[in-house]
Amino acid sequence: MPRWTMNDHEITTRTAWLEARHILLNQERELMRQHDRVAQLRRALPWVAVPQTYAFEGPAGVCTLSDLFGTRSQLVVYHFMFRVEAELGCRSCSFWADHFDAVTAHLGARDVTLAVVSHAERPRLAAFQRRMGWRFDWYSAHGSTFNFDFGVSFTAEQIASDEPLYNYGLSAPAIPEKHGLSVFYKDEQGTVFHTYSTFARGAEVVNTTYGFLDLVPKGRDETGLPYTMSWVRYHDEYGR
Repeated sequence: MPRWTMNDHEITTRTAWLEARHILLNQERELMRQHDRVAQLRRALPWVAVPQTYAFEGPAGVCTLSDLFGTRSQLVVYHFMFRVEAELGCRSCSFWADHFDAVTAHLGARDVTLAVVSHAERPRLAAFQRRMGWRFDWYSAHGSTFNFDFGVSFTAEQIASDEPLYNYGLSAPAIPEKHGLSVFYKDEQGTVFHTYSTFARGAEVVNTTYGFLDLVPKGRDETGLPYTMSWVRYHDEYGR
């Protein structure tokens, strides 16, 4: 399919534009109401206790899943694709991660901690984080089953089986690392519960660049590209 073009795009009067805009406004309002209904259903999901403590290595050393909460009761984990042998993190996950520093203070004000977790060892994460200039807390789950248990890391045998193990059985992983979001709650007794996870396009909710692009005439403008996100670069490589 061809890339976006404005050829033959309708040009109209302000009055006709307002009529069309009101029709779209009604659809947008219904979409927002549906969004609120789905958010309520998400919060109403049953929880699963997490008996494993798990071990991570972070900026302050070795810690547990419970430690990732800090002083808060709610934890959002972004599963950042970073292969054990890689020197650089996933370009698409880096695109997501560029949005994180701006929201951590606001999340903290609402009793939420954001943590980023990857499979690679901590020194590789720290080196790449310095290059990118990110300040969020980034933890290594290397040597832990955490990534495997939460559906974002896969063994060679699992990949070879071509079974639909990713995103609740919707696709085969094909590669060792995938991305996603997982949410946890810790009660006053210190018990940690898994409340929600989402993968693939479900993680777009935390990518505000896509929100902006969905507003403009060209949209995401990804039709006809070799693959959907082939335009994405590490933020220090645009214009090179």
